[in-house]
Amino acid sequence: MSTNNNTTAVSKKASMDLWIILIITFIVLGIYMVFGSEIDNFVTNSQYPILIRTICIAFVQFGVAGLGISVVCFLRKEKFTDFGLHKDKALQSILLSVLAFVPNIIFTWTIGEFNRYLPFHRVNITDSLFQSSLPEAILGMIFVAAAWGFFEGFNYVVITDKINSCMPSKLWWLDWGAVICAVMCILIHGAIGLTPEGIIEMFTTLFAIYGMLMARKYTGNAWGCVFVFLFLWNAY
Repeated sequence: MSTNNNTTAVSKKASMDLWIILIITFIVLGIYMVFGSEIDNFVTNSQYPILIRTICIAFVQFGVAGLGISVVCFLRKEKFTDFGLHKDKALQSILLSVLAFVPNIIFTWTIGEFNRYLPFHRVNITDSLFQSSLPEAILGMIFVAAAWGFFEGFNYVVITDKINSCMPSKLWWLDWGAVICAVMCILIHGAIGLTPEGIIEMFTTLFAIYGMLMARKYTGNAWGCVFVFLFLWNAY
């Protein structure tokens, strides 16, 4: 009875955490929907300092993928290390996570869209940062790497754990948190395939996200998820 009560309590807490993350995310998205054009105009206006523009758009990105989990961790007094950000099996986690991205990389290369490799080159502020002075470029890329790399990758880890606390699976290879996060990634980034190429890209992306989260589950280390978002996602 005690075990069942503890499981129920953990599930309820995780469910509340997911609601907090969801509400914060939608609030930020709602603000962006209202002021998005003004924000985009500010970010693309070269009359303003590049670093200020970078911080502005990076904060929006952090609000969507990072602020919710940060608030939850603060309220629950949970450390990032509790979710796998530690040294143990870090290299194994990174290698397995990179391996999960191989099908997507091969597909991108096959259809001729692998034009160059540059981390975050698909982030709209990156090109402007590389055209700025060295100190500004370095500082700006730190904000970009934090928002689009560290927090976006780690965001999936925390959300996956919370979902699994609510919906545990009896099958090791079937991870409901990883499934939902992989589908969520497809929906957020509009990678829903309608053509043969689009369908293949969708499935390779699903495999990449699901694979990196399963690598984290297998190793107990989350650095692989962060690594691929730092060096592969938006890089090719």
